[in-house]
Amino acid sequence: MKTRRKLRQELRRGFTLLEVLLVLVILGVIAALVVPRLLGVQQGSYKDATKASIAGLEAALDIYTVQHDGYPESLDDLLEPVDRDGNNMQPYLKEFPRDGWGERFNYKVEIDEDMAGAQVARIWSNGPDRKDDDGDGDDVNNWSTSDDDR
Repeated sequence: MKTRRKLRQELRRGFTLLEVLLVLVILGVIAALVVPRLLGVQQGSYKDATKASIAGLEAALDIYTVQHDGYPESLDDLLEPVDRDGNNMQPYLKEFPRDGWGERFNYKVEIDEDMAGAQVARIWSNGPDRKDDDGDGDDVNNWSTSDDDR
């Protein structure tokens, strides 16, 4: 004949609350170690994609500049260019690229005194915080040569 203790042990098939909480704590610690590393890789990928899009915009601007003897007033002119006589031309881009965070690029033309007064196109993304720092801060731009840590 089975004793009550053995009978109770045979009937117990689930987990205790303490065991479940212990597993949840272990999973939380693992997630706390892994998730930040994955997010850092993702932000680095967004920056790389943004730099590639900026390079594509620069190439389209170079072609535009050769054909029109100057930079366009806005990047939208690359999608619907007009020649000197006012006739529509083939677009330089099929669609307007977006940065890694899905936002539009900023653009302006400046005179660069270091380059004997030549015009220079400045293109930048607002970066991860999506705030326009005029190309500084966490913005990704086409004139900065520093490669930030990921």
